[in-house]
Amino acid sequence: MKKTSRRPSREQIKAQIKQRKHAQKKLRQDEKAKGFKAPSHATISNGKCKYESIEQEYTARNEAVAEKIGIFRAKMPVLLKQLSKIEDPRNPKKIKHNLSTLMIYGILMFVFQMSSSREANREMSRPLFWQNLQFFFPELESLPHHDTLKRLLAVIDVNQIEQLHLELIRQLIRKKKFRRYLIDECYPIAIDGTGKFKRDWIWAEECLQRTVTQADGEHLQYHVYILEANLAFRDGMTIPLMSEMLSYTEGDTANDKQDCELKAFYRLAQRLKSAFPALKIMVLIDGLYAKGPVVEVCRKNKWQFMIVLKDKSLPSVMSEFEALAALEIKNRFRQGWGNRKQVFKWVNSIDYRFGPNDKKSQILHVVECQERWQQVNPQTGQLEDKSSRHVWLSSKPLNRFNLHERCNLGARARWGIETGILVEKHHGYRYEHCFSYNWNVMKGYHYLMRLGHMFNVLARYSERLAKVVKDTGVRGLIHFIRETIANPWLDYEWLEIRLAAPFQLRLV
Repeated sequence: MKKTSRRPSREQIKAQIKQRKHAQKKLRQDEKAKGFKAPSHATISNGKCKYESIEQEYTARNEAVAEKIGIFRAKMPVLLKQLSKIEDPRNPKKIKHNLSTLMIYGILMFVFQMSSSREANREMSRPLFWQNLQFFFPELESLPHHDTLKRLLAVIDVNQIEQLHLELIRQLIRKKKFRRYLIDECYPIAIDGTGKFKRDWIWAEECLQRTVTQADGEHLQYHVYILEANLAFRDGMTIPLMSEMLSYTEGDTANDKQDCELKAFYRLAQRLKSAFPALKIMVLIDGLYAKGPVVEVCRKNKWQFMIVLKDKSLPSVMSEFEALAALEIKNRFRQGWGNRKQVFKWVNSIDYRFGPNDKKSQILHVVECQERWQQVNPQTGQLEDKSSRHVWLSSKPLNRFNLHERCNLGARARWGIETGILVEKHHGYRYEHCFSYNWNVMKGYHYLMRLGHMFNVLARYSERLAKVVKDTGVRGLIHFIRETIANPWLDYEWLEIRLAAPFQLRLV
């Protein structure tokens, strides 16, 4: 017997679409009447090309390239100074391409989002592309083959590349480029771990291992895992900062215990403190780090923190919070944020004990945010109520005047690092591409990729390029500039005058 189809009829589908559009329109009208500010449109323009003539496109392309390249050229003195500190162990008599040329070439590969070393060889060696690059960067004396860069990364101390990255960030901080984005006068740094790539065979002593279940049974799998630290500012600006590679050799190999994310955090924290000893920092981390030793490290380093507190984490703290919050009814605050209605409750000065025989203790402050909002169900077309609950550990006592800044602008910005990692994986940076099975070379490419991403983030938030980004999107902007350099669009005389003038980066 034939089964009756559950698929809606054509009339039912049309009715659902009409009902959904009506509900969305009503929701927008209700939010506008209540004074809610509509979020900015996330997608790029859906219109046709805005240029009405070749002259307009010609001008726009030259201005975009001048701003993008200007950001890179403005940092060239720092780049060259730091690159000169990297020891080059190659035989000077056999060197055709100096270290600075190869490093700048490697960074530009990721700035222009070349998908692989073969694509970089093919595209960057095109005569016009290379001629234009040499116009912008006279330091590029000759065109290297990508294998030359790989051989260099195999023998140098690639950690110096990250030191170069950190020096560029220090310069931006000294020039107060991020001052308007601070949280409680602190630089918010989000930390999170992610996998880079995996194989079914072991290719290096340092790679981690795990057991995975497949159709034919359980198998060992070998993988690379990295703990990332990013500057995570409000409104989504996330800038790569530091990476800590997890390595099997960092674990207790005698007892067959490998490295883990928590151990990597302690190493990263030590390096972060060494790199920025006097910087006011607010650490934004997830529930994995809701532990006494982590809090102890943050306090020792004089860092503020906002840590996600899950229901099953720190049960003694959570139970005390629930009990005291029911009594301290004055610690309540209601507000509207965008289209969300938020209710905060908090308890300060909870004594948390940990360690052997609970000999150690830390004073923690806990805040809970419950929020409600409405959205249209795409299946039914009906308005439905949505809700969520967030709990954080705070290093600083809470009150109604600092809740919004610490929770909404600070703690929630931690999500920016997850977005940043997804961008590096799926939006042209090839985070999960191996590039080389040599561990040192792989690390070198990773640091070059993070440097290239940093330059692109600065360009994306540049005042002069903001309008282009709105029309083309971030990847569209990178393609727009790469296409301009690869073709005869450039006005050398105009660009010489523009690039000779003092450059100042202004962030939106």
